Amino acid sequence: MTRRQLTDEQWKFIESYLPIGGFGPHPKRLRQQFEGVIWRFRTSSQWREMPGEFGPWPTVYGRFRVWRDAGVFTALPEGVIAEAARKGKTDLSLVSVDSTTTRAHHDTAGMRIGKEIMDALEEAAAEQEQARQKGAARRNRTGRTKVTSPGGKHGGTSGGDTSSA
Repeated sequence: MTRRQLTDEQWKFIESYLPIGGFGPHPKRLRQQFEGVIWRFRTSSQWREMPGEFGPWPTVYGRFRVWRDAGVFTALPEGVIAEAARKGKTDLSLVSVDSTTTRAHHDTAGMRIGKEIMDALEEAAAEQEQARQKGAARRNRTGRTKVTSPGGKHGGTSGGDTSSA
């Protein structure tokens, strides 16, 4: 059972972007391995679940890593856009720019900052949190600022009924 996903014309275009080593034989199953990568991402399956027709999964995964590290999956879409522009088949109404922004912790983003800057940022964050909590403590549920009497919350009395003494 063949799961061809690419036409011969598409494969000819894609093949020019794949890095081939300067020595050794040309991989005979390069197209099947590339289609295995496509299959893996289309199905969201694990690499180990890959059908044997694409080759052994460790080989396909190894090729994927080489291609990823060589920037194939960045250059390929750019090449498709350039080829479409060359042929006059670009339609900018179909272009979509993702403007989603996600903030991450500076360690997650790979940012490296000095101890002095980190201390200043932590101090500013602590001051901001303290001011936020201080403001929240002064507000009751209606959003008005609480007014406390000098004797405390209930004017110095501990019970609700002070008439029976």
